[in-house]
Amino acid sequence: MPLAINREVFITCAITGSGGTQDRSPHVPRSPAQIAESAIAAAQAGAAVVHCHVRDPETGKAARDPALYREVTERIRDSATDVVLNLTAGMGGDLLFDGTEAMGRPSPRSDMAGAAERVAHVVECRPEICTLDCGTMNFNEADYVMVNTPGMLRDMGARMRDSGVRIEIEAFDTGHLWFAKELVKEGIIPAPVLVQLCMGVPWGAPDDLNTFLAMVNNVPADWHWSAFSIGRHQMPYVAAAVLAGGNVRVGLEDNLWLDKGVLATNAQLVERAVSIISNLGARVITPAEVRAKLGLEKRAPVAK
Repeated sequence: MPLAINREVFITCAITGSGGTQDRSPHVPRSPAQIAESAIAAAQAGAAVVHCHVRDPETGKAARDPALYREVTERIRDSATDVVLNLTAGMGGDLLFDGTEAMGRPSPRSDMAGAAERVAHVVECRPEICTLDCGTMNFNEADYVMVNTPGMLRDMGARMRDSGVRIEIEAFDTGHLWFAKELVKEGIIPAPVLVQLCMGVPWGAPDDLNTFLAMVNNVPADWHWSAFSIGRHQMPYVAAAVLAGGNVRVGLEDNLWLDKGVLATNAQLVERAVSIISNLGARVITPAEVRAKLGLEKRAPVAK
């Protein structure tokens, strides 16, 4: 395919994620105050969008308590820094088993919730954007399955839509894009459509360029898209996404390192992305420009 460089790029910063990184870097924020502070610093460095999970403030483990989301949301909104707020809705679909001979019963370590519970914080906080993981997949971490059945995705998507929140499709493989197109066709995901191409997450789409271009080529021309890869490939994918016509995501959810042996902050990762984008001859756009492009309001209006 010919180069189709995106000259007007927005950066998403994924602030903390849900993986077991809380003890691997002192810069991974845990408490709502730390998450909000890191998100604000990332916005000041050039991120137009901040993608937020929450964690247990004491242990740092992934959480989905609506009160924690509410505190993060209010702290970011009450700050003097403008940024588009994007909350995850990926929690509550973690299925684990206690060994391969105990497949008839889920492990008590599983975290499985119904659609209403999985999107309760979205309905309450009404961020501008929330994520919808459009498929089920095996995850390398902790030998678990991320479970998102077609019925669950239709139910969650409808609740997000009716809350007035823009859905960001999270596509970890081409089949996820296939089903996302069906949700758009059914009217569950309204236009303008936004998708994040998630590359290199075991065991989803590998982050080689052939697979990446296959993902890009499966994105409809009228959709807005962004892409990222994890670990040491995070910054190369900033360039790859821009060159292929998309937007970019960086942040500690996906990568802890600025350079070999140098742990990063979210703001430093955004600053590095800004430099790469600028050196490619593109411009990093503002939160206001993202809102205009995606039809967003600072506090998502409830759908009529």
